[in-house]
Amino acid sequence: MQEKLKDKIIRNVFFVSKQPVLFRDLLEANALFNEGMLVDGAKLNFKFNHVKLYQIYALICFIVLLPLLIVTHHFLANSDAHLSIISTAIVTSVVFIGFDMFKVWARREISHDLIKKAWSVHFPYFGYEKYSSKVEEIYNTAIKNDISKKDLEQYIYEKLISQKDSTE
Repeated sequence: MQEKLKDKIIRNVFFVSKQPVLFRDLLEANALFNEGMLVDGAKLNFKFNHVKLYQIYALICFIVLLPLLIVTHHFLANSDAHLSIISTAIVTSVVFIGFDMFKVWARREISHDLIKKAWSVHFPYFGYEKYSSKVEEIYNTAIKNDISKKDLEQYIYEKLISQKDSTE
């Protein structure tokens, strides 16, 4: 249920291009994602659908805040006005901070999904969970060694295969 809801939110919050993710963009996105950084949507061919983003977040806020409002209304209506003002400021802050957290969460989820999808195209014989950090290390080494763009793919595959052979 929770996974279905997550997938539905992600599908509606983003526009995803039908263009394939390029090999170098996948390597860069994988490296950034593994380091805990946010991945540029242009690298993985996605962008926010801002109208749906606001609508879904407003719905989430409504679902969470309406019961909270119903529970606290009587208490706050009969209490000091200062308490109501302070609680309103706190709830408003939580809503705006929550929106940024929601955007980051959604962006991380779509990035992870698209990296895995592109991984299965570019590295069909190397499982994502097992090899993503190894490929990141090889990619970082390739960048340090100034491997050209045209030789990068061959370099990555050669290093991966040699590491795979040495571990077996």
